[in-house]
Amino acid sequence: MAGRWGVAGTRAYGAGPYAGGVRATWWYTVAGLVFLDLVVLLNWWLWLGDLPEHVVLPGGPALAALGGALQLAAAVVLVCDYPVVAADPAVDEAEAAAHRPRRRRTAAALVVGGAGAVLLGLTTGSWMLGCGVLAFLLSLLPWPRGVRWRLVTVLTLVLAGLWVVDAPRLGIDTADADLATLPPTVLLLLPALSAFSLWWWDLVRELDRAREAAGAVSAMRERLRLAGEVHDLQGHHLQVVALQLELAERLIERDPAAAAAQIRTARASVDEARAGTRDLATRFRGVPLPDELANAADLLRAAGHEVHVQIGPGAEHAPADVLGPLVRESVTNVLKHGAGRRARIGLHREGDRWRYAIVNDRDPSAAPDADAAAGTGIAAIRDRIGALGGAVHVRRDDEFELTVDVPVGAAGEEAGA
Repeated sequence: MAGRWGVAGTRAYGAGPYAGGVRATWWYTVAGLVFLDLVVLLNWWLWLGDLPEHVVLPGGPALAALGGALQLAAAVVLVCDYPVVAADPAVDEAEAAAHRPRRRRTAAALVVGGAGAVLLGLTTGSWMLGCGVLAFLLSLLPWPRGVRWRLVTVLTLVLAGLWVVDAPRLGIDTADADLATLPPTVLLLLPALSAFSLWWWDLVRELDRAREAAGAVSAMRERLRLAGEVHDLQGHHLQVVALQLELAERLIERDPAAAAAQIRTARASVDEARAGTRDLATRFRGVPLPDELANAADLLRAAGHEVHVQIGPGAEHAPADVLGPLVRESVTNVLKHGAGRRARIGLHREGDRWRYAIVNDRDPSAAPDADAAAGTGIAAIRDRIGALGGAVHVRRDDEFELTVDVPVGAAGEEAGA
């Protein structure tokens, strides 16, 4: 696991389509927990300062600020390390050894955070505050499944008891106090809120793992299907070729003409096998059109464009063998001749035709022959799409727009020529 998780707390997913969303979810979780801790500390400090019977010790504000800083720093370390040190029964010895430095860092964070909690409790005179921030740190640890919620329940009950003890010392009548408006209520709920946030992150992480596993299984099934098709295709043709060559070998001395006919038939079988293998490889390498459009948008964004993509329903059924090469060619044209600021890509169905459109801003400093070169490419696109019964429309003003209409049942033989 150590090699699959980065120090930022999220998995090194590579180029997965949901990697950015998972990473953003994690940082929302980190920011939310740290912000919640900071708000609780500030609210308690302001609230205690307004209590008429609360006595501030000499040097108390400075020590309380130090305690709050230590506790907050420990919380940041624990929450950032949470997905790294999360329990995993499949971790082997090498990965366990890689976890040891992080476990030492977790232990150090608990010691520092505990010291901060003691300072907060002593300087403010509130056992509930000191134990509450320590309970928050404990709730951030990667407890095994089911243990965290039991711990949170116990910690909440302990904090409720400490509030009953603290209230008279702070000059508060618990019978008359409106807890819904007091910081103790938020502190009482702090362990449960942190546990819920981490449970939500665990759920997101498990769903992403399940998505990755489903993708791996799908890829494995596709490989097995391809292997079966290759076996059926090549096995059949190789068996036929072997029989034809064996027959030709028998006939070559007494009937050379018949032997030559068998050899020609075997050669034709080899050609069929080659054509079948080529078609199979083409089908296997084909990229679904929505993925092709997503790749095109990523390429343009990497080049600095602001890209908007609109894909209509059923786009996965559009003729990818026709529009796929066109998407790649049009994106290359944007990279060569566009101004590099913005682009729009769209694909949707209108009646019995698919419409693909790409719009980009034009580069006013481009060479005069750029439009001529683009025009040559557009002419080639018109020829290919026209052979399929489609149409190509071009608009040139402050933007360049290429719109291509192809019939729903278009085949890509002419387009791929």
